[in-house]
Amino acid sequence: MDVRRQRSIVVIAHNLRSVHNVGSLLRTGEVFAADKVYVTGFTPYPAHPGDERDATLQAQQTRRMAKAAAGAHETMPFERHPDVHALLGSLRGEGYAVAGLEIDPDAVALDDYRPRAKVALLLGDEVRGVDPLLRDNCDVLLQIPMFGRKDSLNVSVAAGIALYALRMA
Repeated sequence: MDVRRQRSIVVIAHNLRSVHNVGSLLRTGEVFAADKVYVTGFTPYPAHPGDERDATLQAQQTRRMAKAAAGAHETMPFERHPDVHALLGSLRGEGYAVAGLEIDPDAVALDDYRPRAKVALLLGDEVRGVDPLLRDNCDVLLQIPMFGRKDSLNVSVAAGIALYALRMA
């Protein structure tokens, strides 16, 4: 078996605002064989068994997410977690390295990072990125090198680049 497929990768989507970004993230996670996508904070998520949200909200978010997800909202394992800090602690206890994807002076270039066998990729909101308290709770911050005039990417696009790099490393 290809060693790249043996790496366990989970994604934590914390405080994403856009249902379209979440749908795209579920699809991208499926493509790169992420084990699970965790949604925390106010990140929207598709309807699921035991969902306690208002039925109208469930249907609305799932319907809007479905187009970008292209069916992955039904196949990509995801879990709603109420406390991102507890989740990071739990994943770390399971042997995951917590890697925040962020533009930061202390970040390691994604192509220079050599991931462990288990990686938890932490994504922050579309406007402010990974919260500073969460950055401090990461084992490493990763940054995608950029060469054009723009200095940021859409969160789901950045996640796709990072998942590819982590899978192929």
